[in-house]
Amino acid sequence: MSAAYAVIMAGGKGERFWPLSTAERPKQLLDLVGDKAMIAQAVDRLEGLMPLEHIFVITNQQIVEATVEAAPMLLRENIIGEPIGRDTAAAVAAAGALIKSRDPEAVFAILTADQVMGDLPLFQATLKGGFELAAREEVLITIGIKPTFAATGFGYIEQGEAYADYEGISFVKAERFVEKPDEQTAQTYVESGNYAWNAGMFIWSVQALEKAFQTHCPEMATLMHELYGYAKEDQLLGGMEVYYPTCLKTSIDYALMEKADNIVMACGTFAWDDVGSWRALENHFTPDESGNVILGQSKLLDAADNIIYSKNHLTALIGVDNLVVVQADGVTLICPKERAEEIKKLISG
Repeated sequence: MSAAYAVIMAGGKGERFWPLSTAERPKQLLDLVGDKAMIAQAVDRLEGLMPLEHIFVITNQQIVEATVEAAPMLLRENIIGEPIGRDTAAAVAAAGALIKSRDPEAVFAILTADQVMGDLPLFQATLKGGFELAAREEVLITIGIKPTFAATGFGYIEQGEAYADYEGISFVKAERFVEKPDEQTAQTYVESGNYAWNAGMFIWSVQALEKAFQTHCPEMATLMHELYGYAKEDQLLGGMEVYYPTCLKTSIDYALMEKADNIVMACGTFAWDDVGSWRALENHFTPDESGNVILGQSKLLDAADNIIYSKNHLTALIGVDNLVVVQADGVTLICPKERAEEIKKLISG
């Protein structure tokens, strides 16, 4: 089989977990869930699937050193810092150029640094099956997660007919990608049993990606071609500095996945969490008898169903329910749980 590689996208800005996360220390560098930084957990999940030298991280230039520190098992030169953010299509083109410079026949996965996966053997089988299929056929593989509730924070993938089975994993045709729905629409998707959450993880061969860019997004095909010339000389960063400032800013979903007709979805049945906001901590920590999730030091009186993060500071709550209370780096955040997604708006406003 073709050699397998993985590229972990780790360019987050740290907005949703403010004030704990910041642009200098975004979510993927924190040990929010588990005892290691999320980027290190993302690398660990690939153990046994490929050698460490086949694992790359694409992040932003400002946090390369912090990423090296958080994932010391990786080769220093395998952590690439983008000079500016140009959305996911450019990052995928850079990843394609990099992998092609190592092995033009390779297959590779695009993974994320800020998600949590359970059922590791199932997750690895999903990747392994995807690598086998991508090595045999010119397809673009996306991983869809079986929804467990009517989420409005994720995009969805409509499933088509059965396509193949590898490593005990079912692969189906992907009919279409749909944007984040309202609650009623999400409910109909889940009840139909015919939609999966779009996890933003992909598997393809270098050749399939190249051809798809040429057909559906020529600007990205050009970027990948130009960056490949630099990557062959171990000068990928220099190429990014030349081409990134003027390259198209668009997502991989819009550039490719919403347009291509050779998309296959791996049916992901492993546990998965996007860890998208402070509310996600409720999925990973056992609450006290009043339903409070507490990380750190707190004193409570008649307080229920709160999320409290206060590791270097005592935080006290009296008579309040359903709040997110965070104390970090001398900053205190208090908001109703249902408005936790608005933190992004607060700090960008």
